[in-house]
Amino acid sequence: MSQKRKPKLAVWKFASCDGCQLSLLDCEDELLAIAGEIEIANFPEASRAVIKGPYDVSLVEGSITTPHDAERIHQVRRSSKFLITIGACATAGGIQALRNFKDVKEFISVVYAVPEYIETLNKSTPISDHVSVDFELRGCPINKLQLVEVLSAFLNARKPNIPPYSVCIECKRRATVCVMVAHGTPCLGPVTQAGCGAICPSYNRGCYGCFGPKETPNTSSLGDHWNKLSVDNDGIIRAFRGFNAYADAFRKESEIREK
Repeated sequence: MSQKRKPKLAVWKFASCDGCQLSLLDCEDELLAIAGEIEIANFPEASRAVIKGPYDVSLVEGSITTPHDAERIHQVRRSSKFLITIGACATAGGIQALRNFKDVKEFISVVYAVPEYIETLNKSTPISDHVSVDFELRGCPINKLQLVEVLSAFLNARKPNIPPYSVCIECKRRATVCVMVAHGTPCLGPVTQAGCGAICPSYNRGCYGCFGPKETPNTSSLGDHWNKLSVDNDGIIRAFRGFNAYADAFRKESEIREK
């Protein structure tokens, strides 16, 4: 009796720090269980062994910043049944998307001794700007348990159970006192998607927006409240231009405050 073929998993890197790929390796016991159900066919961070596609599931980390990568992501898309982007870089352009608000040629001339050898795009953009994406998993880095949930969902042909609500819900669940209400500490929690477990507020710090905008965020209302906390528009712009600076809701709010 022939054995059932295991689904092939591929992991791809574009412009990023590799932190989200390390989150996959950090799954430890969970990764062993996953490895028993799938065939890890392409994962340079973990192994030099490469099995040719097509692949059942591809995890893509990183943003598109060069002409070469803009072409390569189409090759990945063609060889993948399901394409899942992981992390702030792949879903929102990442911290490197700060270049999108300035002239990248000016940066190149300052940083590199021979700038004419540098081939780059004017903007750092998410994967979804270039190819169709089946699911976006937010975070900087991603939550490893959420990653296991997404993989399990796609392998079992069901919808991933990833919360669309804000970090504020996580604060309430762990009985963390609201830092904005109690201490007047500026916090992006009300407009940021849950996933981190509200780590920063638990240490009396405001949320930095690592998981990007939640579902239907009211960024303008939060910005107005920050003004009442004596945060000027420059401070609000800096807050929204963090790990998810080019996520649509955060980008629009920062641009409005800049005018």
